[in-house]
Amino acid sequence: MYNASQIYQTNAVQTASPQELSLMLYNGCLKFIKLASRALEEKNIEQKHIHLVKAQAIITQFRITLDMDIPISKDLDALYMFINEKLIEANTTNNQETLALAEDLVRELRDTWKTMMTGTVTV
Repeated sequence: MYNASQIYQTNAVQTASPQELSLMLYNGCLKFIKLASRALEEKNIEQKHIHLVKAQAIITQFRITLDMDIPISKDLDALYMFINEKLIEANTTNNQETLALAEDLVRELRDTWKTMMTGTVTV
């Protein structure tokens, strides 16, 4: 049985615009990276792995949906590939710095996307 939070989340996804869905994916990726980082600090390797695989799946989804006829897509694809490599590296080496780099890059992408959605620039 669904609880109120699950129902709200389902409705939010079903009624979101494509731009809002992308923002949700960026936020989800950041959430999974943070959970993986916490699991790594707690030496919970299984949970770290589970969360990083979820973050990788989101990055893969971004790559799959790129329209390669748009010039910036090639650059984004390379950046997504780099982030995915860093997530894999952090997962296999348990390196917090590598994970932090991936998190910073995803956060930058998310913030840029959010700025484009709202049309506002923050300094």
